[in-house]
Amino acid sequence: MLLFLHFLKKKKENVKPIQTRKPTAKSIKKTSEEIAARKGELGEYKIDIQLDQLPKDWRYLNDLLVKNAKSKSGYSQIDHVVLTPYGIFTIETKNYQGTIYGGKDRKTWLVNGKFKMMNPFVQNYGHIAALKKLIDEKYHPLFISMVSFTKRCTFKVGLEYRKISSNELIVYDIELSEFIHRKISILKLQHKEPLLSKTDLTTIHHCFNRANITDSMIREEHKLKLSTPELTKGDTNSSAACVTCRKPVSSKVKAYCLSQRRFGGKIYCYEHQKTR
Repeated sequence: MLLFLHFLKKKKENVKPIQTRKPTAKSIKKTSEEIAARKGELGEYKIDIQLDQLPKDWRYLNDLLVKNAKSKSGYSQIDHVVLTPYGIFTIETKNYQGTIYGGKDRKTWLVNGKFKMMNPFVQNYGHIAALKKLIDEKYHPLFISMVSFTKRCTFKVGLEYRKISSNELIVYDIELSEFIHRKISILKLQHKEPLLSKTDLTTIHHCFNRANITDSMIREEHKLKLSTPELTKGDTNSSAACVTCRKPVSSKVKAYCLSQRRFGGKIYCYEHQKTR
């Protein structure tokens, strides 16, 4: 019996504690990005389902990238455009969670009172301006700006954004098609005849579709340009400069160039990346 107890004690002493690996900051960041991406895809999926259920004689386009000289990247990326006989709905989608604070007189809105975001209607104004350049002026007054948030948000914004009479509407993603139909109903009461014929809708759709940039490289450069902050003193160093023009670049641009085989380990500024 004593030998058996001694054996158990010795075996217990030899048992090594299980070591658990703590998640690194990099793995946590990657997981967060993956979750955010999935949520974004789910939100877009919910909107796509609603757009598919719109009347067949309406037209819509998704994920347009068109030239915009006034944009930081030189382009505007529009999430959705819905063409109806009574108006052109330009839709910006947001995948935030929390309370959204904002108003017409504020260029910057807040999420949960802490995190800043650009007023989405100012952003959408730029998108609409880019689209207007593609079509005849007679269609310009027909644009309606919509911003869609997920139901994970609560709105603390100006009441006018929720009034169906407004041409700037903030909605939840699950009520997007409902608000479009309600807006159309109001416009039908105001106008006895449709404002856009089938020919008009086809023409506008063709103009937008033709201007849409599908080149994956340009789209990646657009995203990179938006994610790269403006350079300030102390943000550059002698080793981070374009090999062609010697223009200083940020650490993000440097990292991007070094990660791309086509650059052969060399660093190029945004303009000279296009020539490679």
